[in-house]
Amino acid sequence: MTALVGDLWFYVLLVLAGFLPNEIWRWLGLVASRGIDEDSEILVWVRAVATAILAAVIAKLTIFAPGSLATIPLWLRLLGVAAGFAGFLAIRRSIFAGVVIAEIVLIGGALLIGL
Repeated sequence: MTALVGDLWFYVLLVLAGFLPNEIWRWLGLVASRGIDEDSEILVWVRAVATAILAAVIAKLTIFAPGSLATIPLWLRLLGVAAGFAGFLAIRRSIFAGVVIAEIVLIGGALLIGL
């Protein structure tokens, strides 16, 4: 029994310190946002800021790649971003399709050039 507890303490800590604090804020946001018009100026602004932050993170990860991603040439990373965006637009603005297409281009390109 102590071996089981010893192996599971990390997952309990992960749920308590990582999941629950974030989940509480998500639920409070859900409750607080009931009745807000989706086309209101504040929500349009919030969506614009969230999109800009996401674009900045993607640009930073693409240009200043960390870890193993840095071994992939910049041109291939940029090609992956462009292909992912094109896939996103082509397949009914599907985020999943964009991510999958970008991954296929990155992994396939890396394999083709021998990385």
